[in-house]
Amino acid sequence: MARDPAPGFGTSRSGKPHVGKLELAHFVPFRLNRLAEAVSQDLSEIYRVRFNLGIPEWRVLVTVAQRDACTAQHIVSSTRMHKTRVSRAVAALEQRTLIAREPNAADARELPLKLTKAGRRLYEALVPLALERERELLCCLDAERARAFRGALAALEASLGLHGDE
Repeated sequence: MARDPAPGFGTSRSGKPHVGKLELAHFVPFRLNRLAEAVSQDLSEIYRVRFNLGIPEWRVLVTVAQRDACTAQHIVSSTRMHKTRVSRAVAALEQRTLIAREPNAADARELPLKLTKAGRRLYEALVPLALERERELLCCLDAERARAFRGALAALEASLGLHGDE
């Protein structure tokens, strides 16, 4: 017998769909959002306290560091942050001389962002701390559950058209 994919949804004996009560605490989109917010806040303790970075600045810095250079539009699409938040984060990082805009000979309207030397040093100091926090977060899962969790995340991302290499 097939299981309902989510509590509260399914079909009646007549075969017609019916909708049960939605319990927010059990609703997967809500749980994912709440978990993501809690994880972001927990991780932000590292870069807020030690490096004076907010969540948007952290995301922009890491996204730029992953590529030789990238545009603000790439940051918007890969992080799913609103373009205004990205623009403010870029301005804050530029003011601190952690990133800089590079001229593009092929398209003068496009100014890719690059880490400065100071930005690269900050990124290199931050990465081991962030990876350690990730290990601490996942230590409540055994190896099999951790693999399954990562696999489930990848499947959900793929179903929504998100790519891990963005």
